[in-house]
Amino acid sequence: MADFSSMKRRYRLIVPDDLYRRLDHHLFPGDHDEHGAVIVAGIAESKSEVRLLARELFLAADGIDYVPGKRGYRMLKAGFIADRIAMCGTERLVYLAIHNHGGCDSVQFSSDDLRSHQRGYPALLDIARGMPVGALVFAENAVAGSIWLSGDRQIELSEIVVVGRSRRRLTAAPTRQVSLSSPVYDRQARLFGDLGQAILGRAKVGIIGLGGAGSLIAEYLGRLGVGSFVLVDPDRAELSNLPRLTGASRWDALGWLASEKSPKWLQQIAFRLAKPKVLMARRNILRANPSAKVETIIGDFLEADIAARFTDCDYLFLAADTARARLLFNAIVHQYLIPGVQVGAKVQVDRKTGEVTDVFSVVRPVTPESGCLLCNGLINAAKLQEESISEQERRGQRYVDDPDVIAPSVITLNAVAVSHATDDFLFYMTGLRDPNAPTSFMRFHPRGRQVWSDEPRKSPSCPECGQGPRSRLARGDARRLPVIERTKVKTAEATESGIRLPA
Repeated sequence: MADFSSMKRRYRLIVPDDLYRRLDHHLFPGDHDEHGAVIVAGIAESKSEVRLLARELFLAADGIDYVPGKRGYRMLKAGFIADRIAMCGTERLVYLAIHNHGGCDSVQFSSDDLRSHQRGYPALLDIARGMPVGALVFAENAVAGSIWLSGDRQIELSEIVVVGRSRRRLTAAPTRQVSLSSPVYDRQARLFGDLGQAILGRAKVGIIGLGGAGSLIAEYLGRLGVGSFVLVDPDRAELSNLPRLTGASRWDALGWLASEKSPKWLQQIAFRLAKPKVLMARRNILRANPSAKVETIIGDFLEADIAARFTDCDYLFLAADTARARLLFNAIVHQYLIPGVQVGAKVQVDRKTGEVTDVFSVVRPVTPESGCLLCNGLINAAKLQEESISEQERRGQRYVDDPDVIAPSVITLNAVAVSHATDDFLFYMTGLRDPNAPTSFMRFHPRGRQVWSDEPRKSPSCPECGQGPRSRLARGDARRLPVIERTKVKTAEATESGIRLPA
């Protein structure tokens, strides 16, 4: 059972954009009257905060579910409340009652509202079986919230964050204007303002895979002034990686030992002692932004304790091209309502003739509302099975035609995808994205100088992003991620600023 004992952590509500738009239309249809609704939400906890994850919206019909109140102006009918609060108790969700007031940029509960909370919420806590309950009151551009915990404890909701094409933040009153004192970011802040730069400085970004694409992502985000990173990759630098790793040198790959002219045993030493890719990325980030916080993990993203470190990020970049990494990334995006993007580049070669048949870079934004990688056939079941068995088993079953063939890879192909993906992140975080901008997957084919756009599909019955009762959407900590148990192979230990995983 979740522990909500700490009163020091902030509480935030994360809301998918399509849900917020339906709520906003219901509360503010232009009649300047009061309306009601209920949101049920999953929950995710970290050391510093509790995030409520809006899963489902129930609109109260005026005159049927939302009626004249006995002590206040209007109220939700008991029957409407009972069905939702019972659902929350059974499914371990948070109940949030909603209504609106007039006004625009600031809002607060009325004295009638507060008295109503005192009368009703202790009983609702009992029915919810220990799960928090709460109330939200909206103005057109503001929201205030009160969360009730067991023992009649109350916590003020810090903010609502709307995630979708563009990120939007709502609070009870306008926040203090930010004035940027550093000249370092002056030129870029002229695009998105001092407030935009401050948003980037507070952002926490996860990068999965620090190879050719991930290395560039870390470099770009460090230059943009992103304030906090979580990086994961199990690999170390090799000579053949150097043309694609930002800031890499032959020293990082221990080139004098790793050369083909060296004995095999020296090459093995180089392979074991070369610089981990996450530490190279950390070095590049800190060169650009010495105040950034960078958590480096030399290990497998698929392991449960490592995957958990990405569940409180504001944005995810997937730059590791395995089916299991895609599956887990896709699950975190929808289970924790964290927008992300999958980036990569591919050179397809005819195995018989060696002829290059296709070259492309790809950018696939994945948000809680736009259709997931599973809906779009981008998580291959055969590859998942292949990656679940050992190398020896793979060879025996001939899942891989020729495991010694190394696919071509070129930095410029990675750079095309990474530039578009980091642009998407920048315009999303700073709120500069056109609200009607498409969420298409983009493919860039340099041979024909063509750009293809694929509109993502979304299945209502999808077990990852759908609204069905068994869907993973917005379940937070209540649902197990598709992770693996810790492998018996010891993950490399970081000797600089990386972490040392427990045995």
